[in-house]
Amino acid sequence: MTKEIRINAFSMFTPSHMSPGLWRHPRDQSLDYNKLSHWTDLARTIERGKFDGMFLADGISLLDEYKGKSESSVRWGVQFPKLDPLLIVSAMAYVTEHLGFGITSSVSYEPPYTFARRMTTLDHVTNGRVGWNIVTSFGDSGTRALNGEVAKPHDDRYALADEYLDLVYKYWEGSWEDDAVIRDKASGIFADPSKIHEIHHEGQHFRSEGIFISEPSPQRTPLLYQAGSSSRGREFAAKHAECVFINGPSKKVVRDVVTDVRRRAAANGRDPKDILFFLSLTVIPGRTQTEAREKYEDYLRYSNLEGVATLYSRWSGIDLSRYELSDPITHVDTNHMQSAVERYTTADPGKVWTVGDIIRHMAVGGGEKVIGSPSQVADELQSWIEEADIDGFNLGYALAHESFKDFVDLVVPELQRRGAYKTAYAPGTLREKLFGRKRLPQTHPGAHVRPGQAHSR
Repeated sequence: MTKEIRINAFSMFTPSHMSPGLWRHPRDQSLDYNKLSHWTDLARTIERGKFDGMFLADGISLLDEYKGKSESSVRWGVQFPKLDPLLIVSAMAYVTEHLGFGITSSVSYEPPYTFARRMTTLDHVTNGRVGWNIVTSFGDSGTRALNGEVAKPHDDRYALADEYLDLVYKYWEGSWEDDAVIRDKASGIFADPSKIHEIHHEGQHFRSEGIFISEPSPQRTPLLYQAGSSSRGREFAAKHAECVFINGPSKKVVRDVVTDVRRRAAANGRDPKDILFFLSLTVIPGRTQTEAREKYEDYLRYSNLEGVATLYSRWSGIDLSRYELSDPITHVDTNHMQSAVERYTTADPGKVWTVGDIIRHMAVGGGEKVIGSPSQVADELQSWIEEADIDGFNLGYALAHESFKDFVDLVVPELQRRGAYKTAYAPGTLREKLFGRKRLPQTHPGAHVRPGQAHSR
């Protein structure tokens, strides 16, 4: 039986996400990023293509690793400036019916109580189509702007994240019983106070007492996304995540990570099938292979290579301005995205990447890409699904919104013809569409705090 491929659109509330310089292309619409119609038009397009979700990256730190300052990021518009993605979700939900929304929010920046309330609100007004991409945030400039401090070390951030999740689970799952809301006009009773419980939490990082002020939303806990590929990040994903975003230079490397996370999930008492894996990928399709290659070469002419170096320096914590293009990159421990370092060093010991190799590889789309005719693209996507044991793709773009329109118009019909892609959305919430259930399963740690089980600490 052909496995159904899952697709998310990958974007950011900024004029340049993963393809530095391409906002200059005459067909690109990225400079309209601060107009609401830019996002509602995109939402309509990808729902027409039956995408599962819109995944919105975010962060408040500057890209200041390249040459030790943010000048290149600011000058070339590399993930700068950035606006708040939570504030555009309601509008995109209003013009769509089924599309899900994965929203990035950092445990290092957002107070748990107010964040939980905002996500509950969005889950209500979208009829249960909200997900949360859990990040820990490594940028010093963001934490300095927020509270004058530097970012915590890598593993300490995950320890904080574990406690953060413990607390928001109590808000979403433990404060209100399922039948607490009555809404009885005849008696005038809205809710039964005896079925709404106070949360008492006192941990290393957070303290909280009182009831959660927002009534339960359709999913209660939003669908949980996570993208950490370090050993500590994998352990966090195995415990909490329902969807994991993954990068890798080869199918074998990706499959090894997937196998490891599934093994860790089982060790945490979870069903390994309760986690879906999405590969970060950029697709450049054409009606023919020649047309696709010409399109890619056209895109390359607008790529800003210093901007690409700025982006990788940000992800890895390695200042590429200190290297020659012919210099090989070797593994170093940083406080940044360890997976970004491992991807071009230890992940594939048989390959040596130079600085120039990395910059050229990342120039359009930030990494792995597929270029070809609809049938060639479909072949490669299915190959990744089968050989890497993944479930779908987090599709980046070269041009806004051309890349997504091309995928919808050219690739989706071919996948549907093969029986590898849905022709209609499943009913229900985002979690129901992906897993066939509205709530977290009983094996998930978030379910352990429901009334009738311990919900205080």
